[in-house]
Amino acid sequence: MRRLLAAAAAGLALSLAFDPVGLALVVPVAVAVLVLTCRGVPLRRGFLTGLVFGGCFYFTHIFWMTAVAVPAWLGLAALETFFIGLTGAAAAALTRHRWWPLTVALAWVALENLRSTWPFSGMPWGRLAFASVDTPLERLLPWIGMVGVSLVWALAATALAAAVVSWQARSRAGVRGTRRVREPLVRPAAGLLSLAALTTLAVLVPWQGDVVDTAEVAVVQGDVPGDGTNVLNDFRQVTRNQADETVALAAQVAAGEAEQPDLVVWPENSTAVDPFYDTQTHAQIERAVAAIGAPVLVGAMVDDGDDYVLNQGIVWDPETGAGDRYTKWHPVPYGEYIPLRRYADFTFGELRTITRDMRPGTRTDPLDADGLLVADLICFDVAYDDTLQAQVSNGAQLITVQTSNAMFINTHQLEQQFAITRLRAIEAGRWLAVASVNGISGIVAPDGSVVATTPKRTKAVMTAQVGLVDDVSPGIRVGPWLTRGAAAATVLALLLALGTDLRRRRGSSPVPQETTDGPGDGLTDAAEPRSGDARTRLTRSPR
Repeated sequence: MRRLLAAAAAGLALSLAFDPVGLALVVPVAVAVLVLTCRGVPLRRGFLTGLVFGGCFYFTHIFWMTAVAVPAWLGLAALETFFIGLTGAAAAALTRHRWWPLTVALAWVALENLRSTWPFSGMPWGRLAFASVDTPLERLLPWIGMVGVSLVWALAATALAAAVVSWQARSRAGVRGTRRVREPLVRPAAGLLSLAALTTLAVLVPWQGDVVDTAEVAVVQGDVPGDGTNVLNDFRQVTRNQADETVALAAQVAAGEAEQPDLVVWPENSTAVDPFYDTQTHAQIERAVAAIGAPVLVGAMVDDGDDYVLNQGIVWDPETGAGDRYTKWHPVPYGEYIPLRRYADFTFGELRTITRDMRPGTRTDPLDADGLLVADLICFDVAYDDTLQAQVSNGAQLITVQTSNAMFINTHQLEQQFAITRLRAIEAGRWLAVASVNGISGIVAPDGSVVATTPKRTKAVMTAQVGLVDDVSPGIRVGPWLTRGAAAATVLALLLALGTDLRRRRGSSPVPQETTDGPGDGLTDAAEPRSGDARTRLTRSPR
C-alpha cells in the first residue's frame, strides 16, 4: 500500500511539471519514485503501480479534454494510463538486472513514443520533453530532438533512483559490516554529472542555422463571437473577423504604418465550411487576399464526400487563388473523428456532434507561398514529431501553426500547447508563427523567445520580420533514429531480462538483486531478512 500511495503522489506531482505550473524539476523526482516503487516487485505489481501513477498523472494533466466531452476525457486518459502501467511492469522486470538505470530510461522513452503514436494516432501530451520549456534542457532540443530530451529526463530520474538505492545499500553495509555493495554511489553520481555536463555544453555551444533571407510575416487573430468556445455558433462572423482584420492591416500598410507582409497566417477554423462551395466564405477570403496583396494561409474545413472532411491550411494567392494545401496529419480521436465507427455506434452524448470523420493528410513537402517554403502544422500536429521532421527535412524555412482551441479557451490546454509550440521552434532552429482564432497566438524566435503575442479573446494582428533557415538541425535528423533505437533496445533488454528470470525460475535458484540490498526502495513495510535464510530466498524469487 505504501508503494501505491507513493506512486499516486508522484503521478500527481508530475502533472505540476507542465504548464501552467511549470515546476520542471519535479520530473526526475516523480519518475524516480515510480521506478523505486516498481523495483523488487513482480510484473503484475509493477503494472498496477504504473497504473496508479499514470492515472493520477494523466487524468489530471488532460482534464481540459472534458471541454470536448467527458467520455472523451475518460477514454483517452484511461488508454494513456494503460501504457504507463506497461512502463511500470517494464521497470519491475528491468530493475532486477545490471544496467537497469539505462534500460529503464530507454523503456520509458520507448513506451512514451508508442503511446504518442498508437492506437488511433496516439496522444503525445505529457511527454517528458514537453516540460523543458524555459529550462536549460531546452537547449538540447536542436541537438537531440524531443526524443533525446525525454531520454535525458528519464536518465536523470533513473540515476536519481540508483543513487537512492546505492545510498541505502551503503547505509546497511555500514551498520552490518558484512554486506558487499556492488553498485557504489559514484556510478549514479557520475551519470548525473554527465547529464549536467551535456546540458552545459549545449547551453555554451547552441545550435544555430544560417539565415539565408528574411520575410515579413503577419498573424491574424479574429476572435470568436459569444462566449468564445464554439466557432460553429456564428462561423460566418468568425471568417468575417479574419477578413476585416486583414483588410485593416492592408490599410495600415497603404498608410505607411506597417510593413507589407510576405505571408499572412490565419488560424485553423477560420472557415468552418468549405470555401470552394460556400460563396459567402469564398468572397470574404478573396476580399482579404486582394486587399493585402500577399499570400494568405487560410485554415479551412474542406468537404471530402458526404461522410468525410479535411482540415486544411490553404495558400491563397492574390493572383492565382488557392494553391498548395496541407491537410492535418493527426485528427483527434473522439474529438474530430470516431474510431471504429463502422463497427459500432460510439456516438452518444456530446460525441453525437461529430457527424463526419476527419481524414488524415500525408503531405511531407513544405507549402510554397510565393517562393516562401513553409512547414505547416494544424493544432495537435505540433505535439507529434513526424510531420515537422518531414517538412523541415524537405526544405521548410519557416514554421506555422494554425490552431483553433476555441473550445479550450477556458482551460490550461492553451498554455500547454503554446509551450510545446515554443519547444518546436527551438528543436527545428526556425522562426515560428502560430495563429489561433482567439488565443494563444504569437511569433516565436528560434531560441524559443516570444517576440509578439496577443491576449486571449481579442481581435489582433501581429507582424514581425523573421529569418529564413535552410539548415536542418541535428535533432530533426536523429529524432527518428533515436525513436527506433529506444524501441529496439527496450525489446532486447526485456527479452534478456525475462529470459534470465525464466531460466532462474526453472533452475529454482534465487533471483539476486543487483546490489544485494533487499527491496532497495525504502518503501516496504517489512524489515529486510538476513542473507541466506528461507525468507530471503522467498522474497527474491520471481512470482
